[in-house]
Amino acid sequence: MIRVQQLFKKYQDGASETIVLKHLDLEIKTGEFVAIIGPSGAGKSTLLYQLSLLDKPTSGEIWLDEVKTSELNEVEKTAMRLNKFGYVFQDYALLPELTAAENVMLPILMQGLGHHEARRKAERALGRIGLESKIKSLPSQLSGGEQQRVSIARAIAHNPIILFADEPTANLDSANGRVVMDAFSEIHDDKQTIVMVTHEPEYAKRAHRIVTLKDGRITSDERGEK
Repeated sequence: MIRVQQLFKKYQDGASETIVLKHLDLEIKTGEFVAIIGPSGAGKSTLLYQLSLLDKPTSGEIWLDEVKTSELNEVEKTAMRLNKFGYVFQDYALLPELTAAENVMLPILMQGLGHHEARRKAERALGRIGLESKIKSLPSQLSGGEQQRVSIARAIAHNPIILFADEPTANLDSANGRVVMDAFSEIHDDKQTIVMVTHEPEYAKRAHRIVTLKDGRITSDERGEK
C-alpha cells in the first residue's frame, strides 16, 4: 500500500538548513496497523505528512496504492487526499456549530455525494465506533474522547484506503486515550490500513508494527501486539 524509497526532507530558513528525514526506505502492506514512535524532533510527524501528501519531500520517491506520487499534479494530489485518505489529528478539528453527524458528513459532501447518502454514511461510521446516541450532539456536549472518536468516524466514513493519525491521543487523559485506541483496534480488525504517530509506548504496542525514528532515520522496525 505504501512504498518509500530514499525519502529525504530538509527545511531551509535563510542560511539555516535543518535535515529532518535522512534517506528513509519503508514499506507498509495493505491492512497493516503501523505505529511510528521516537523522541521529539525525530521526524515522526514530518514522515506522516510526506506519506499522506500533506507535504512534499525534498527528494526520494513515495508510491501510494501503486501510484508514484511525484508524478501527480496538485489537483491529483488533492483528489487523492479527499477520496482515498482519512486523517485524524490531535486537535479533533470539529466545527463547533455542527452536530457530530454533520461534522462527519462534510468531507463526504465535498466528494460530491448527495445529502441523504452522506447522512447514511455518517451515521454508519458513528455507529461503528459506538456513538449512535451522539449523532445530534454538538462538540461542546461531548467529552474529549468522544470528540476524537467523531473525528475518527469522519476519517473512515468514505472508506479510505489509508487512515493517517498524528498523535490522536495527545490531548486525552489515559481513560479516553484507551477508548480511542480501542476504536482504532476495531477499525483495524476490518482490514483498515492505519499509520499512526504516537509518543505513547503503551498505545504503540497495540499496532501491528512499531517503526522507531531517531534523528531522521529508522532505527528499528518491530512487531507490536496486534
